[in-house]
Amino acid sequence: MKNIGNVLIGLSLLILSSTFLNAQNYEANWESLDQRPVPEWFEDAKFGIFIHWGPYSVPAWSPKGTYSEWYQFWLQNKALFGNGNFKGDEVYQYHKKTYGAHFDYYEFGDMFTADLFDPEEWAGLFEEAGAKYIVLTSKHHDGYTLWPNEQANDRGFAWNSMEVGAKRDLVGELSAAVKNTSVKMGLYYSLYEWYHPLWLSDKDRFVDEHYLPQIKDLVQNYQPDILWTDGEWEMEGEKWKSEEFLAWLYNESAAKDNILVNDRWGKGLRQKHGGYYTTEYEAGKVFDKPWEECRGMGFSFGYNQNEDAQDYNSTQALILMLVDIVSNGGNLLLDIGPDARGNIPPIMQERLLEIGEWLKVNGEAIYGSRKWERAAQWSEGDRSIDHKKGYLGGDYILKQTIDPAPGKAVKELFFTIKGDDLFAISPKFHKKQLVIDDVKVSKDTKVSLLGHEGELTYKVENRKLVIEMPELSNDELPCENAWAFKISHIK
Repeated sequence: MKNIGNVLIGLSLLILSSTFLNAQNYEANWESLDQRPVPEWFEDAKFGIFIHWGPYSVPAWSPKGTYSEWYQFWLQNKALFGNGNFKGDEVYQYHKKTYGAHFDYYEFGDMFTADLFDPEEWAGLFEEAGAKYIVLTSKHHDGYTLWPNEQANDRGFAWNSMEVGAKRDLVGELSAAVKNTSVKMGLYYSLYEWYHPLWLSDKDRFVDEHYLPQIKDLVQNYQPDILWTDGEWEMEGEKWKSEEFLAWLYNESAAKDNILVNDRWGKGLRQKHGGYYTTEYEAGKVFDKPWEECRGMGFSFGYNQNEDAQDYNSTQALILMLVDIVSNGGNLLLDIGPDARGNIPPIMQERLLEIGEWLKVNGEAIYGSRKWERAAQWSEGDRSIDHKKGYLGGDYILKQTIDPAPGKAVKELFFTIKGDDLFAISPKFHKKQLVIDDVKVSKDTKVSLLGHEGELTYKVENRKLVIEMPELSNDELPCENAWAFKISHIK
């Protein structure tokens, strides 16, 4: 009886402690809001999948090096930005030739049928890919919502997936399917809309009558694990009433106990306030808090039928990119763009499944890891990334590892750590020896190659750990593209 009593007391204390934490009250100011902890699961996750899907998936076209999900903006403004030299009217000319000069963007809503969308198949693919969370575009800058919403129709006509096109609650269906897996569910939401009448005429009313009721409806109905905002750059956080909204989100909303947000809450606020920090088509960033790099498999987030196979990053580049980001303490949010019928293009499925196969072997070096005192072991040479204006292509990582330009330094190894176990991830499989600088081993240190049975022999020479490589044929290698070595019990 005494033991049962102790157990009951322990459970009571646990419940009280949980209730106390959940009852913490956040004030509507950044000093208070920034105290909200980022849950450990996010730092452990390392790999997520972004999904851009909406009426822009019907034309699914823009010049290479641009975002196809910006189709409406490119069309109406006759302007482009991205990687390349553009006249500016390329999308307008394509649209006029393909659909006619008088075909309105909003007519794409009826053509966004999603008739082949199978949420269980999508969820299964995401889990097989080794992703620990996903983020779906519930509403992009064109204002079309993937869930039934009253405010989506306040422009004078229906503009949501339950009434137009799919005739389905796409957010609800995917949320239900994903929540039956081990994957966390996130929702992207654009604060602004390019051509909403209130946005164009009265931004205060847009915030009060459209944006705030709409985003609260999304949160209350679906209670996502992540709320990933965007489109914040046109106004300061005060005008968006971001601090007031986040105080409501953390204190009162149906998702208050678990919700996680990013840093896109107003002009100039990225990487300063909010939840975790975000980068986009960047590299080499390091922060003192959890962060995430997002990018597409090609250059576009939305499906762009104008992109060819060579425009997609190879599986090798994507895996090395993931390793590079994780070694710097970040997560990779890798985007896919389904087509208008709900098909995930085969090349995107293939890339995800191949990443998943690699993670099955090497996940111990990725999931739950943290950055070490050094992110990488460099060779001699220039470490800078040659990059012009625009989006940084995924080939940057190949140039830093297996295909360097003359005079450029090479990242020979990437490091992650978990407890006192160090992981060294090599972009090349060395035939004889692997040499790691400045690793202090203990009497209990053992070295192994993930996916390969048995321990590897090693010695320490001049502060260098020299690992004798196993003699393996290409068929005997445990994986492709990068190889992870576990060095246990380092000092």
